Amino acid sequence: MAEALQSPLAGHHRAHGIALADYHGAAVPLRYAGHVKEHQAVRQAAGMFDFSFRARFALTGDDRVRFLHRIVSNDIKRLVPGQGTYTTLLNAQGHILTDFRVYCATDRLLIDTDADLREKTMQSLQRYIIGDRVQIVPVDCIALAIQGPKSSQFLERLFPSSSPPAGELDHVESTYSGSPVRVIRATSTGEEGFEIWAEANTITGIWDSVCGTSSPGGPTPCGTEALESLRIEAGIPRYGADMGEDTIPLEACLLNALSFNKGCYIGQEIVERARSRGHVNWKLTGLLVEGATPPSPGEKLISAGKEIGEVTSACISPTLGKTIAMAYLRREVSDPGAHLAFASGAAAEVTSLPFYTRSSTSPGA
Repeated sequence: MAEALQSPLAGHHRAHGIALADYHGAAVPLRYAGHVKEHQAVRQAAGMFDFSFRARFALTGDDRVRFLHRIVSNDIKRLVPGQGTYTTLLNAQGHILTDFRVYCATDRLLIDTDADLREKTMQSLQRYIIGDRVQIVPVDCIALAIQGPKSSQFLERLFPSSSPPAGELDHVESTYSGSPVRVIRATSTGEEGFEIWAEANTITGIWDSVCGTSSPGGPTPCGTEALESLRIEAGIPRYGADMGEDTIPLEACLLNALSFNKGCYIGQEIVERARSRGHVNWKLTGLLVEGATPPSPGEKLISAGKEIGEVTSACISPTLGKTIAMAYLRREVSDPGAHLAFASGAAAEVTSLPFYTRSSTSPGA
């Protein structure tokens, strides 16, 4: 296993007694003041995350748009500079090899994925460059994320001369203390959110300016424990936890990664067959779990001695005050309200995803 990347803020975190843990290929903070407090800060105001576990590269060359469009599952040709989209790269069987976001800039396509998927994604794309005028080049920048209903207020303080991007995955170029930054509207929690991309020194300066001891009233520093409970409440699947090379996008409910109008791409025939059939046999679904102990990833649900489901992610929801889980269920038992049981005997009720939306805190809203 490759050594985890080190955040440029690692020294700062350690100096303040913050423990680091490997999260999707990078050593980043697990928690600061406690994940429940951090979770609630994001739901009520705003939190700032070290997003060093995300990594990026770029596609350049005259054929970059045509090349990527014919390979991935979403529509790349429709993008204009300043827009982005989420997509997957599938194999011929329609299974997800990797997922990533694509951001269109004037002279390149920026690819953003988890750090532990970057090399795989680059190598997978490289195999399809045959006579195309396309180059894959590294992008050396780090990211922070501000998430929460007050995130735009803090963003405006950082960049008073720039307007925030208008739509999800839209992005703009700006500056901070004379250094270039890219600001992206992107949620990782179900709340309004933004990412800030910049060089390491600039990111360190932004973190100190926003979350330093001399900056009271700013966003709450948050770790990956809070990020996990926030994204599970929001029903956001992550590669390696809730999907992988045994999953097709429709099973993981990744409709936002698919275009059904763009024509052929790798794995398209399988995806279209599943869509035209009207259902998939397994579907990522929500569970309300009885008891205060979240089920472990991989824990099975059983009915009449047969396996009918498997947990992928689970937590105690600070927002709902319930134990919740995401799980793949057989379609015949996946209707909301169905009562199921784990192999351990614990009970669960099926609910729709997400568990939480901005307008409501009720399960399945």
